[in-house]
Order: sequence, then C-alpha cells, then structure tokens
Amino acid sequence: MARPFKLPDLGEGVHEGEVLNVLVSVGDHVNEGDPILEVETDKATAEIPSPFTGKVEEIKVKAGETVQVGDVLMTFSDTEGGEAKPAAEAPPKKEEKSEKMEEKKKEEEPEKEPEKPKEKKKPPEKEGEGPVPASPATRRVARELGVDLREVSPSGPGGRVTMDDVRAFAEKGKAEKAEEKAPPEREEKERPEARPIEEKAPEMPDFTKWGEVERVPVRSIRRATAKQMALAWSQIPHVYNQDMVDMSKLEEFRQKHKKEVEEKGGKLSVTVFALKAAATALKQHPRFNASLDSGAGEMVLKHYYHIGVAVNTEEGLVVPVVRDVDRKSIVELSIELNDLVQRTRERKVKLEEMQGGTFTITNVGPMGGGYFAPIINFPEAAILGMGAARMQPVVIEREKGKYEVVPRLAMPVVLSIDHRILDGADALRFMETLIDSLEDPEEMFMTMT
Repeated sequence: MARPFKLPDLGEGVHEGEVLNVLVSVGDHVNEGDPILEVETDKATAEIPSPFTGKVEEIKVKAGETVQVGDVLMTFSDTEGGEAKPAAEAPPKKEEKSEKMEEKKKEEEPEKEPEKPKEKKKPPEKEGEGPVPASPATRRVARELGVDLREVSPSGPGGRVTMDDVRAFAEKGKAEKAEEKAPPEREEKERPEARPIEEKAPEMPDFTKWGEVERVPVRSIRRATAKQMALAWSQIPHVYNQDMVDMSKLEEFRQKHKKEVEEKGGKLSVTVFALKAAATALKQHPRFNASLDSGAGEMVLKHYYHIGVAVNTEEGLVVPVVRDVDRKSIVELSIELNDLVQRTRERKVKLEEMQGGTFTITNVGPMGGGYFAPIINFPEAAILGMGAARMQPVVIEREKGKYEVVPRLAMPVVLSIDHRILDGADALRFMETLIDSLEDPEEMFMTMT
C-alpha cells in the first residue's frame, strides 16, 4: 500500500517553500531520516528527511516548483517507521465451523449491559480525515478559547487554520449568543451601505496591448522579501531620523587593529562597530528593543539583544541574526559576522539563524550608497540604515568663538522607528547614544580579546 508524504509544518509563519533539488529517484530504497528533498523556505535552505524506511514509488514535485504545507511530495511503498502501521488483518474464519458451535459460544458469553446514556462513544473519524493543518501556537489558542479546529474555515495556504481564523470563529460564537439574549431592537432608518476601508489590490491591466511582455515568477528570496516588506509597510507607521557620524577616529582605530583581527579569522568592518554601538543604545533605550502586540494591546520588551544584519546576495536581501551582541567583544563579533555573511551568500545559513531578531542594521556603504530610508523588519520596532563614509568639510570650534573648517570622514545614518510606540524625541536620544559610541571607539571598544 502506497503511503503519501506531505510537506510538514516547518515552523511558525512558514507556509510554503520552493523545491531546489530532488535527492532521490523512483525505485530508490531510503531509510527513515535520509534526506530526500532540498526546499528553500523563508530565505533558508532546508533538507527534508524521509519519514519512512521503504521504496520511493512516485515523485510528485520537481525542482523549481513552489509547494504548500500539506502538499503531497512523494509516495512510498514497503514502508517501515513514520506513522503507525495498521494492525494486521485477522485471518478469515474457517467455513467448517458448525452452527451449533457458534450457538454454544453465544450461550457461554455473558450478556452485555446496555450502554448508559452518558457513556456516548466518540464517533469514528471519517476515512481519510487527518489532523487539521495548524501550528502549535494556533492549536493552543483554540484549546484556550474552546474552539474545535474542524469547525473553523481555514484562510491560510494549503487549507491551514490561522490564529486569526480561530479568534474570528470564537468572536462570532460570542456575538451569536449575545444576539440570542438581546431584546428585539426598534426598526432603524435605512442607512447607506457601508464599504470596507481596506481595498484589495486592483487587477493588473493587459500590458500586451502596448507591446511585448515577459512574465517571470517571483520565487525564493524575492518572494519572501515581497511578503515581509508589504506586511511591514501596511502594519507599521514609519518615522525617520537622519544624522551624520564623524568616523575619523573610528577609521583610525579600525585600520590600527584590522590586521590583528584578520589573523584571528575576522573582518573588522564598520558594521561590526555598529553592532556594538547599537547594543549599547538598545540597553539604554529599551523600547527600541520591543515589539507592539496590537492584538493584545501590549508592548513586548525583550531582555536580549539579537541584531539582524542585512546581507546582499545574488538572490536578494537576507537578514541573518547575531545573538547576544551585548555579551561579545569586537573580535568575537568580527569573526562571527564574517562567518555568518559568507554562509548566507553561499545559501548555507539555517532558518533558525534568521529568526528572533530584536533590531536590524542595513549598511549600503560598501556599495557606495548615501542616505536612504530602510523599512522596519516586522515585528521589530526600529532599523538603522548606514551609508558610505566620505570626506566632507566640517566646521569645528577650536576655541570659544573661534571656528575652523576641516576635512572629516562623515557617514550618513538614518533611523526608522515604529511611531506607534516611539516618538521623534526617542529617536533623537537613541541616535545621540549611537553616534557618541561610534565617534569615540577608544572609550567604547577597548575589549579586543
């Protein structure tokens, strides 16, 4: 009997993936746990292991296809492991048994008491009916609200029930009960028909009317980026604060220790110093290290400092996360970030290495970029954008009332904030702490071990 293998739940918020490579062929014998597919999900590549020991009977996907959680990927025969095997069928009864023996057996069996009304047996599940596709967090919410997932209409991809589906179902039930108890209302005057404020995206025009076109599927990293940016822009009201950082002392410090760090396997980039400076500012201004849970009406303040770093790859922008930045030295950060960036560009970074960030840094300086306003990485509350440092004329005060124009290495920075929980004054104070750290490296980054 063929046993289907479906794309499993790969983590909260991951509903689909792109098949990069099929590692087996029809007829191959595989053991439980052997890798059978490579799938890219939410910017990370993951090997999918076989849930069975057996023979590959049919492969239903190929490289380049996008699959949803719950889609059948392949089928197996002669299987062991995985889901529990059905019990072996009982051997057929021999026809030679006489009717007298059957009657005698019935007489010897004690009469069964009739079932009591309270002891109703649970109806058997319908044939082919499996568990409702839903994440562990969604199942927990359903249990808390007393909602049967089988009664909820799914809105997620692949028939997946989301938290919003469960909450909407629960609210609908409360509203129906309230209507039953409420007294009949008086007839109201006819009101104009209400329309939803949020409108769906309009349909695209037929571009072929004006010339030749080509349609290219949006896949992989670019698809995940499109979804994430649309979510962030629709949910977070952005406000921006920009300034300049005098990088003269830091660049001198960086050049002085650059070779020493490279010998230890690191790369002493400006982003490494920005990581440390950001951790200092986040500790002093904790609301920048928070997320707004609008559904609960609460601000989630995180007491850890995991900072994401935007990495430009051939496939698009990817944001791996550096953990516990506040506990690591400049050398440790330079080594870890160098390794993380290399593995990200080689598509070897793991999904969990891109999760749990509390703040993000994006640096376009190496590509020559200047001022730019980055979009916050939802559900974070802020992001720092850095441009290229260039020599610029700066007015400084040598003595009281005496000024001088001197060349200084200046770097543009832009801070984007979530205006629901942060204000412009907060951004100014955060930026002041950050700039002070970057402009005085000897004071802030003495630990080079």
